[in-house]
Formats: sequence, structure tokens, C-alpha cells
Amino acid sequence: MFFSRISTRRAPALGKPLLLPSLIAALLMPVAAHAFDPFVVRDIRVDGLQRTDAGTIFGYLPVKVGERFTDEQAGEAVRRLYATGFFSDVRIETANDVVVVVVQERPTIASVSFTGMREFDAKTITDSLRQVGFGEGRVFDRSMLEQAEFELKQQYLNKGKYGVEVTSTVTPLPRNRVGVSFEVFEGEVAKIREIRIVGNEAFSESDLLSELQLTTPGWLTWYTDSDKYSREKLEGDVETLRSYYLNRGYLEFSIEPPQVTISPDRKDIFITFTVNEGKPYKVSDVKLAGELLGLDAEINSLVQLKAGDTFSAERANATSKAITDYLGELGYAFANVNPNPVLNRETHEADLTFYVDPSRRVYVRRIQVGGNTRTRDEVVRREMRQQEAAWYDAGDIKISRDRIDRLGYFNDINVKTDPVPGSPDQVDLNVDVKEKPTGMINLGVGYGSSDKAILSAGISEDNVFGSGTNLTLQLNTSRTNRAVVLSHTDPYWTRDGVSRTTSAYYRVTEPFYNNDGDFRVKSMGLGMNFGVPISEFDRVFLGVNLENNKLTTYSNSPQAYQDFEREYGDGANAAIFSLGWSKDTRDSALAPTSGSYTRLKSDLSTLDLKYYMLSAQQQYYVPFGRSYTLALNGMVDWGKSYGGNAFPVIKNIYAGGMGTVRGYEGSSLGPRDTLTNDFIGGSKRVVGNVQFYLPFPGAQQDRTLRWFAFADGGQVYGGNDNIKLGDLRYSAGIGLSWNSPLGPLQISYARPLNDKPGDDTQSFQFQIGTGF
Repeated sequence: MFFSRISTRRAPALGKPLLLPSLIAALLMPVAAHAFDPFVVRDIRVDGLQRTDAGTIFGYLPVKVGERFTDEQAGEAVRRLYATGFFSDVRIETANDVVVVVVQERPTIASVSFTGMREFDAKTITDSLRQVGFGEGRVFDRSMLEQAEFELKQQYLNKGKYGVEVTSTVTPLPRNRVGVSFEVFEGEVAKIREIRIVGNEAFSESDLLSELQLTTPGWLTWYTDSDKYSREKLEGDVETLRSYYLNRGYLEFSIEPPQVTISPDRKDIFITFTVNEGKPYKVSDVKLAGELLGLDAEINSLVQLKAGDTFSAERANATSKAITDYLGELGYAFANVNPNPVLNRETHEADLTFYVDPSRRVYVRRIQVGGNTRTRDEVVRREMRQQEAAWYDAGDIKISRDRIDRLGYFNDINVKTDPVPGSPDQVDLNVDVKEKPTGMINLGVGYGSSDKAILSAGISEDNVFGSGTNLTLQLNTSRTNRAVVLSHTDPYWTRDGVSRTTSAYYRVTEPFYNNDGDFRVKSMGLGMNFGVPISEFDRVFLGVNLENNKLTTYSNSPQAYQDFEREYGDGANAAIFSLGWSKDTRDSALAPTSGSYTRLKSDLSTLDLKYYMLSAQQQYYVPFGRSYTLALNGMVDWGKSYGGNAFPVIKNIYAGGMGTVRGYEGSSLGPRDTLTNDFIGGSKRVVGNVQFYLPFPGAQQDRTLRWFAFADGGQVYGGNDNIKLGDLRYSAGIGLSWNSPLGPLQISYARPLNDKPGDDTQSFQFQIGTGF
């Protein structure tokens, strides 16, 4: 009988996991073998299998039934079976011309669990461990377990947690399975105690440190976490220093790998950057080379560096991008522009040449939409400004993607350009989208600092049957306003993009501050409004609302409402014609970070109520870096009656509270009633807001959740009052905004800056359904 076996003993771990598979260990161990005479195999049998199919074993054997079997083949068979990683022991026995393969299978991993892990969710780590071959259903191997522990520790080290400890427990289970549990002691994140920059002469260390994302502990680092070490942030800071010098002409700048040391208790990090500055270079000449397509003047106008300027890598790259984008708009989808500075080290000047390679001009053969399981193709296609069978235009493609994104139907939009095989002058445009739920049913209880309890219920669908139209039914009630609104919007009522909105509503309005039933206004109406696009960003609005208003007054009603009833009776009809214009270049309607919004509107009411109202609003959003935004907002409203009647008090406008001037109670600014001293609003209003947005800690995936600091100013004026800026009320404070599932949510804490006796102030305010 022949016996062959390879030992499964492992070499000791030298401070790190054993990464070599058992095959290597097997190859390094001698094979114990007893010579035997070759024979013709009459049969092959396999013993010890529990999960592995016998056919798998036969596939690895170097011999089949009817063939000669030698001792060399026996050794080869053992090595092959060990190499699969399925077995912890392999023996080959022979008797009466029968080969018996005896194996002992390694157990499989039935479960992987974690305890004490708070920094990561289990799914993220499980997916990471699968990348190194360790997970449920995999064959259990001690070396893989050590590698899994090493990978888990690496995840924590990347987060700056150097005190992490990982202990694994392997529990045998029936049917040759094991359960693996990792117990994690995370420890504290190591904080940066010192950052040094060595070798700098042209710029002070404090100036360079102010450019870095990583910092030492300070009074605000509890919020920014910038004093917690992160390898990704460190690599980013290396590139920040490199860019800082290259943008100031230091073309020979170099930086050595940062030296990172940690204290013995693994709580403090010390970082040293060593830089070699060189000398700054000026641009001696700027040239264009390559194929310019006769567009020398046009391309030259895009160059941002001139002779005599200090070299700037940022401006050089911006020039390359501008030329590439320009050529892309002309159909050169694969244009390439490379800046190449040639250094004169004696004079410290650089000749800068932009090599332009437009490649070939192409046109779009086909636009293909994918990923839309519910939304119709035409809903996406009608937003495309790039047309099929037209020259490729990078500008139109960018606008098309932004328009699709603004629909709000998709979580992700990816536009790819793929060459057409065999047609060098054609490309296909693939628009891949990832749909998100667009319908919402809500039933809830809210609370507003002005309207108190708010009960709301509604159903809305922004993409009805995938058609791109909106249908909404909304019910809500509060202390002062109750409403039922049904509306339908078709953004492409015509093929040219004219939108149509039809609506029906019923509203009941009561006083803001007296809950004794001083008056009640019931309004019922039908409306139809149209929006006509006149450019990519501009739209004209026009429409009409037919409305019936019924007023109920009491003995203690405000004088203004009693006067209205004497003048108009207890009921008044109105046909309100609207005309307006808007321009919207914001990058997002929910959480804008750049762009502007302009809206002008005029309302003219006829029939019983004769008045007109002119309104204007302007917003600007100015980004500061990638995480901060300055928002500016201004509103002016001016109303007047005609036909000899006073401006109808039921159409008065208000200010104070969320949306206008925070720090004052809702709708509390402006004129008071001569009889009851209630706030009754006015026909004129001026409002201004300044808001600075900051990122919310830990909300990197939700850009709609942001802190802000603000300053407000505004006032309301009666029909006979002149607008006086000296009457404005001001406030300042901080707040939080979030696009919650129930709508835009804002919470603010404000302090009035110039309140007068009789003003009603309110520091803490919040509201759902209010935007900036």
C-alpha cells in the first residue's frame, strides 16, 4: 500500500498575517512516499467528502481509469488537491489496482458577526472582507482569518483609530461549518497635536498651515473634526501644498512623503511635511501649437496666461479646459489640450506652449436611454438639447443632463459618449438613469410657531404613470388656515415645452392672534396657468383664477374688516389675471449652492375686487469652496386698488416670522387695526435676507441638511403709507434647514436688533414647508 501526505502546519506569524496560501506551505514540505510499482488503474474511489462533488476531485487527478499510475502522479495529485484550498488533509491509498483518495474538507463559514463596532455598519465591513476572500459560504482558512483581521484593522486605521483591537472567535457548527465573530474595541480617534512644515522660505508656516484640511485642536474642531487624523485628508493636503506652490510659479517644487509619528499611547499624531520650494518662474512667452482649425483668434481669447505673468498651474489647466470645452461645442468630442512649460533655469522664465489636438469631429448617431423602468423614454428625450444626427455639442449635452436632473425623477444620471465601431465620425450618446420613488402619501401632525398645530394629509405623484406630469391632492388645517387643494401640472402641454397647471381650492382664514372668531374668510377658486419657455433659463407665466370670497364678521371684528363688509358686502367675486417672468440658473431647487433666481409677477383683479399687485424677488447663491454658500434674497411687493374702492383687506400681505423677518412673531409687522389693535397686514412689503450655509457634521450624503447664520430685515406698509427704510425691523441668528420627507424644514433662533415698543418678538421659530 502506498501512503502520501503533506503536513498542514503553518509557519509562525511574524507580526503580520500569513498571506501565503496552503499550497506554498505544501510545496515547501517533503512528500512522504513509499515507492511502488506503476499499475493500471482499475477504479478510483473518494472518501471523506461532505459538500464537494466527487467530479471535482476527478477533475484534479492526473490519471483516469485504464491509465498507468505512478508515484510521481500520486505526489502531483496531492499537490493539486491541496491547491484548491478545499481540504485540510489529503491522502492517497492504493490496493488491488484501486486508487482511494481520502480527504478532510475544510469547514465553510456559516456566519460572520461583529460586536462593539459603531464606526462602520456591518454590511460595509462584510463587503470589504469579501474582497479579501473571507465571507459567508467561503471555505474557512486560518490564514484568511488573519487577513480578515488585518483588513478590519486597516479600515479603522484609515479613520485615524490607532488604538483599535480586534479579537476573532471561531465556533464549530454542525455539518462541518463554523461561525466567526469579531469583537472590536474601537478606541479613540488619534488627534493631531502638531503639524510642522520644513524647508519653506517663500511662505510662512502659518500661511501654509491655513491651507491644509488637517489642523491641530482648536475651539471649532469639535465641529469640523479637522484635528482627527485621516490618511485620505493627509494625501489631500499633500496635493494642496503642491497646488499652492505651482499656482504661484514654483515649477520645481517637490514634497517628500509626510512623516507621521504616533505617541506611545496611540492618542497623539505628529506630522511633518518637508518641502523643496525652488524659485518662482514667470511666463516669457505663450504659444499655441498643433491643429488649430483656423480658429487661432478664438482659441487665443481663451488663454488666461500672458507673457510677464507669474506661472499658475491653475490658470494653465483652466485654459486647457476652456479650449477643450470650446472644441467640444464644435463637435470635437475627443479634443485634447496639453500645456507644456519649458524652463529656463538661469532666468527663471518659462515658455508655455499649449498643444492642441482636436482629434476628429463627430456627430451623434443615436441617443439611447437606459435604466428607466417606469418613466417613459420621451420624458427624458424631450429634455435633451443634443439632437440625433447633429454635430456633437458638449455644451448642449451638459444642459441636457442638468435639465434631466431638475426633473427630480432620478437619483443618478450618467451621460456617456461611446464611439461607433467602424465609423470614426460617429458616436452614440448613452443616458443611463437610476429612478427614485416620485409618489408620496403622507398623513401626519406638524407644528408651526405661528400656526400652532397643523394636521396634514395628502397624496402626490410627480411622475404619473411615467408620463412626467404632476397630480397633487393636499389637505391641511391649522389655527388660522385650513385648505383643500387639487392641482395637476403638465410640463409639456405642448411639444414646445409650454406647461399648464389647473387647480381647484377651498380655503378658510381666521385671525392670527385672536382665537375668539373675530372674522372668517372663505375662498373657493378655480385656476389655470401657463408657463411659456423663452430660453433655457427664462419662462413667462400667465393665467387666470376665478374666485369667490365670503366674509363673516362679528361685533368685535377689526375695523378694517367691518369697512370691507360695508364696501363689498359679505361676498365678493374676483377674476385675477396673472402675468410674470422668471429666470432660474440655480444648480438645485432644493439646496442651491450657486446661481440665481429672479421672478417678476403682476396680478390684476376685476369684477367685485378691483386691485393690482406687483411683486419682485431676486436671489443669489455664491459658493465659498465646496461646502459653504452665501445666499442673498430680496422681495418687494406693491399693491393698489382702482375704481374708487380701498385695497381689499382680505388680500393684504404680511411679514414677520419664517420666510420674511425671523425673530418677530409670524405676520406681526406692519399696520394695526384702529379698533382692535390687531395686525392686519398691508398692501406693500419690503424684505431682505442674508444667509450663510455651513455643512452639518456627519451629513456628507445629504447636502440638504445644513446649518446657517442669517440676518433679516423687512416691513409691511398700509395703502396710504410711504415705504420708509427707516421703519424696517432687523434680526440676526442661527438655524438649521433640511429637506425632510414632509417638505422643507427650517428651524431658527433669532434675536431682534431694533424692535420697538409694541412689537411682538419670538426667538425660536420653525416651520415645515418654508424655504429661503
